[in-house]
Amino acid sequence: MRVALVMGTSAGGTGRHVHDIVSGLVGAGHDVVVLAPPVELDQFAYAATGAATVELGVSDRPHPVRDAQALGVLRRVCGGADVVHAHGARVGALAAVALVGQEVPLVVTLHNASPGGGLAGRVHAVLERVVAAGSDLVLGVSADIVETQRRLGARRAELAVIAAPPPATVTRDRYAVRRDLGIDPRTMLLVTVARLAPQKDLDLLIDAVAEMLERHDIEVVSVVAGDGPDRERLQARIDAQRVPVRLLGHRTDVADLIAAADAVVSTARWEGQPVGLQEALHTGAAIVATDAGGTGAVVGDAAILVPVGDVPSMARALTDVLLHGAVRDDLRSRAIARGGELPTSADALEAALTAYRSVL
Repeated sequence: MRVALVMGTSAGGTGRHVHDIVSGLVGAGHDVVVLAPPVELDQFAYAATGAATVELGVSDRPHPVRDAQALGVLRRVCGGADVVHAHGARVGALAAVALVGQEVPLVVTLHNASPGGGLAGRVHAVLERVVAAGSDLVLGVSADIVETQRRLGARRAELAVIAAPPPATVTRDRYAVRRDLGIDPRTMLLVTVARLAPQKDLDLLIDAVAEMLERHDIEVVSVVAGDGPDRERLQARIDAQRVPVRLLGHRTDVADLIAAADAVVSTARWEGQPVGLQEALHTGAAIVATDAGGTGAVVGDAAILVPVGDVPSMARALTDVLLHGAVRDDLRSRAIARGGELPTSADALEAALTAYRSVL
């Protein structure tokens, strides 16, 4: 097959997923072209896989001139493909418009749900409708995305198969991690891997830790690995409430932090197939998370799930894990088992090929 893969800007997960598919397709002898912004073409080294690459001048926001130019590129390059596979609502909608009147099937993978209200939410809702109307198959990374596409009238909408990251190498034991963080070896450690942005709802983490410590005498430090636009505001809250939560910024030792944790915590308002929790499953960590988006489908029974935004429930779950070693041990055993069931790159490739064949 001649396959055109289209993507826009990517913080990482989408680009890695596309790289997996491109590598597998090229390795299987298919003719592949990747259309993406120049930064993404360089960051994910698609050309090194043997695929052809074409620069696509799109950004994460609508732009009349650039989008019109992108439509021209998509029509020219994708018109000769057997199948087009776009990743994301923005480029998915552009591809749907570009392919109007052409006998080329379109598959779109949606990696994110609506950002909520405001202008961004309204724009995303329009893009979702265009994708639903113009695609032969829509793949969603979580069940709520699939349900939305079905409600909007998509011909077909199914769950996407995204490969989990391979198990990372742990280089330090829990005592070395605590020493480097400057905390006592007996202090309990909570670890969150998250961008400091509204979607991750780190206010819930701060409030839950504060409520837990109001009720229980626990020596605990909660650390957050990641950076983002909410850093200054969150730090001000932490300082004002004197809560033992530390914002570590960007880290290159995430695997070590997860392996050293007494619990790995996710407080997100929405997730697709969260990479941080997949890493935690591979490591055999005790997980407490909000039941947001595709989180439950990823962790299965290997986590304590609480409602999104529910401070008392999160505080109770954290208390249960920190005070009871048997609970932690059970979650760790379940995590190891669940980690062995996560999709691989080979699974993602086979799912993509099945999707392509189904629309040809």
